[in-house]
Amino acid sequence: MFVVYHFSSLPGSDVPGKYGSLAHFLEYAILGALMWFAISSNSVGFSTIAITVLAASAYGISDEFHQYFVPGRVPDIADWGVDTIGALAGAIVTAKVMRKGAS
Repeated sequence: MFVVYHFSSLPGSDVPGKYGSLAHFLEYAILGALMWFAISSNSVGFSTIAITVLAASAYGISDEFHQYFVPGRVPDIADWGVDTIGALAGAIVTAKVMRKGAS
């Protein structure tokens, strides 16, 4: 979350690269995986994934709101959507890998 907040705090002219949606997806896929580990208690069920995605998505909303106050940045609902999809992908992949490792 600190890394996401750090990049969101950069003024618009300081944002590196041209990979906006890909960067959002990867940031939140990693966040989704890490949050899954924090929440899971080794449970790989749907509810763990749902809670993980809801928490990461809520953080995505707060991240977009935060950008409203950063010079040269604007909140974007499309970015929030990509954040949520990234978190879902990260949580699902992590759950599947952990399920496979447990069997």
